[in-house]
Amino acid sequence: MKTIFDKEAYQEIDSRLNKLNPESKAQWGVMKAPQMLAHCGEALKVASGEVKRPRIFIGYILGPLFKNILISDTPFKPSTQTDPNFIIKDDRDFTTEKEKLSTALKRFSDGGEKNASTHKHPFFGSVSQKEWGMAMYKHLDHHLKQFGV
Repeated sequence: MKTIFDKEAYQEIDSRLNKLNPESKAQWGVMKAPQMLAHCGEALKVASGEVKRPRIFIGYILGPLFKNILISDTPFKPSTQTDPNFIIKDDRDFTTEKEKLSTALKRFSDGGEKNASTHKHPFFGSVSQKEWGMAMYKHLDHHLKQFGV
């Protein structure tokens, strides 16, 4: 499984991110490109420990059973349900959101595993710092595919 902490994996994601533009259309789902960038930025805040979201009730029951989905090579399915805390409904500025995500992503990748959160994932529960890197690669890959890059 690729991890955002690997320089080649980071560069791949960064290169794909730079191919995204304000007119990029989603191949599934309802988000516009700036909303997707903001959504990914919010997830990265959790992975870095900048934001600590509480566990959701259903996560206590199902999270451990489905954790392999988070860290396996199997891609997320299109239109996978999103935690309401990560849904971006308002309009966002593409350039601003892209710059914020790019900056946060570089900081997270450069910081390595030691700078990943030790806080539990809101749904999956215990996630190692190594697994946070894998999860962020997979999450970003999923949304970049969503927008055809």
